Amino acid sequence: MLTINLKGKRAFVAGVGDDQGYGFAIAKALAEAGAEVLIGTWTPILKIFTHSWSMGKFDESRRLSDGTLFEIKKVYALDAAYDKPEDVPQEIRENKRYLEAVGYTISEVAAAVERDFGTIDILVHALANGPEVKKPLLETSRAGYLAALSSSSYSFVSLLAHFGPIMKDGGSAISLTYIASERVIPGYGGGMSSAKAALESDTRVLAAEAGTKWGTRVNVISAGPLRSRAARAIGFIDSMIAYSKCNAPLPNKDITAEEIGQTAAFLLSPLASAITGVTLYVDNGMHAMGLAVDSPSLALETTACT
Repeated sequence: MLTINLKGKRAFVAGVGDDQGYGFAIAKALAEAGAEVLIGTWTPILKIFTHSWSMGKFDESRRLSDGTLFEIKKVYALDAAYDKPEDVPQEIRENKRYLEAVGYTISEVAAAVERDFGTIDILVHALANGPEVKKPLLETSRAGYLAALSSSSYSFVSLLAHFGPIMKDGGSAISLTYIASERVIPGYGGGMSSAKAALESDTRVLAAEAGTKWGTRVNVISAGPLRSRAARAIGFIDSMIAYSKCNAPLPNKDITAEEIGQTAAFLLSPLASAITGVTLYVDNGMHAMGLAVDSPSLALETTACT
């Protein structure tokens, strides 16, 4: 039987803060395949996440196919908006949610992982943030736009730049994108569509550079809509899920976090050893559609738009 085997591999997954999103599903799938999993959690929610984990709040979600619970080897505070300690503004350092945290910039976390474990084999970027995501692009400020690109796309470049040197030859990295990178999704604003487009472009360039430099493969998964905590904050996720279920080539089917996790596990495994620089769609085929089959216009005898 052909199986995904990641025994003896070590993964660092950036962007896990609960058990609802794609980051958690990817981490769990890697653990299911036998990998040792390290987590990077956004600094302000680190205590909430670790407390919920220790209190058993995620136990049902953590259950693997053999009945055991998925374990995290270590959790690191991580704010991927900052590369080095000197990049952190004074108001952030003095914020009560950061006061007790140490070593949460990308360079510091990479150094800590190297001290603690030496090397990794797998790097997962499952984080994004757009402070003005609810604003149309025409109403987005320069600061909001640049913040979206910094947190959602450049953060992957920085993570790979800092973790690449401690990745074993034949390692693999992935990130997560969305169809708004190439199609207009009203409501997904604030520069987030631009950030996802940049992420996909960067994936191709990073695949060439990291492949040549370290033998590392780099891919990105374009995932369909999921009712995660982060997506609910945008405010229109239910409409996007309903739209996809009506118009995707595989209709009336929800995208599940597990499907993304399984795809990620494949891409990060030796089974995908010749795949790099790819944007892989896991969206029930929605990316292939150029016409909304449930559009009222299709019922009209005239093609005029009124």
